[in-house]
Amino acid sequence: MSAGTIAGAGTSHFQSRKTKQLIVKIVLTIVLIGLSVIILAPFWWMIATSLKSLKEIMQYPPTWIPSEWHWENYAYAWQKGHFARYTLNTLFLAGVGVCSHVLSNSFIAYGFAKIKFPGRGLLFSVMLSTMMIPSFCTLIPQYILFSKLGWVGTYLPLTVPGFFGSAFQIFLLRQFYMGIPNDLIEAAKIDGANHFYIWSRLMIPLARPAIIVVAIMTFQGAWNDFLGPLLYVSDESMFNLQLGLQTFKGTEAVQWHYLMAGSLMVLAPVIALFFFFQRYFIEGMNISAGTKG
Repeated sequence: MSAGTIAGAGTSHFQSRKTKQLIVKIVLTIVLIGLSVIILAPFWWMIATSLKSLKEIMQYPPTWIPSEWHWENYAYAWQKGHFARYTLNTLFLAGVGVCSHVLSNSFIAYGFAKIKFPGRGLLFSVMLSTMMIPSFCTLIPQYILFSKLGWVGTYLPLTVPGFFGSAFQIFLLRQFYMGIPNDLIEAAKIDGANHFYIWSRLMIPLARPAIIVVAIMTFQGAWNDFLGPLLYVSDESMFNLQLGLQTFKGTEAVQWHYLMAGSLMVLAPVIALFFFFQRYFIEGMNISAGTKG
């Protein structure tokens, strides 16, 4: 077999392989586009409904694009639903929640990751085992406890528990801390730094992606919390957005265009938060990211 024949066969094989890879990419792109359309279709229907008139919503067959764009639906829902007050309440709860979870979970995780003390492994295992307890099993005991403390009707049951840590977030931060070399801590100790200084000035900046993940998860949980405020808050002036949206639904006798406008205003900040911090979220969920750099 001549050299030209071998070269031709190699070129043909290479071109065949490139063609197969191109076909696979095209198929995957089509599949991903189709899945994206399926996932985003309900979201677009929500947007379209919020911009329609009630008459157009009820007509058959339904339309995917409003014939007239009623932007005033958002203004009406915002004013009628008292969303300004509910937004301030929700921002307060979310802000306190983010601060408490970031501080407590990062500090506890640093202790489990970098401080050696008797029973550390056992205590960490006990903490992780609490993740297997369904939250509904502790709902009644928690309510009884907060009731006897006189906290029912206040924000204390929704804010104070955040200062005692979250098992999953402690685990996430601890795994991230484990990837940070101990040499950095030893060097800081030689310079006279204590553990509090190392945690606040060294570990938190290095674990910024994981800290941002904890902040995003906490913010989203507080923003979307419905059951907690429903149990512990009775004064309408203290309602968060989820309770306010439910109240607005009952007030407006399910006028879908206003309800969808209100729902979209409640949902928009969470979506925007994820898009702005998506890179940190993905990096922070990588427990080996602490070894980078």
